[in-house]
Amino acid sequence: MSPILVRPVREQLEHDRIIRLLQVKLKRKHEVAANVGEEQTAGVRIGAGQMFPDLVLTATDKAHRVEGIVEVETAESVNHLEAMAQWAHFGRARVAFYLYVPAAAVEIARRLCTENDVDFAEIWSYHTIADQTRFTLVHRNVPTRAPASRPSGSRAAKPEPRKKSRSAPVRKTKKSTARARR
Repeated sequence: MSPILVRPVREQLEHDRIIRLLQVKLKRKHEVAANVGEEQTAGVRIGAGQMFPDLVLTATDKAHRVEGIVEVETAESVNHLEAMAQWAHFGRARVAFYLYVPAAAVEIARRLCTENDVDFAEIWSYHTIADQTRFTLVHRNVPTRAPASRPSGSRAAKPEPRKKSRSAPVRKTKKSTARARR
């Protein structure tokens, strides 16, 4: 259960609507399971416990491995309590953690992630104009994991050798020759 015991009805409706929009948007690349409202249909094991993020992204292949976790926040839920209780745990998962926050709360979310050592893949903002919701990538973390090693037998592309530039020869003047003698 979220540290926010009672989210205002208007905020809960907005939260659930954003989750459904993301579910449709992300279905192009992943199988998406949503935990809307009080539903707990798709859980993720993190450490010794089981947590239920808003969206769980799994691979479309036969393995169905978890590829990402998405957490959607509203203006009320971008706070220190939420960052400690959920974001920090989701950041420790071995999959990418994507955080969606209202556009007005982006800087607060960044600060909370820094303060609580939340390892996130991306922070997205969203804002609604009339009946359209726009999502904007505002921060992407550089992967901290070591790059995968090359398979044996493959060759890395060799860098092209530098071409020597042809510059005009330096002419010695009387002044430079006199300085050199001293």
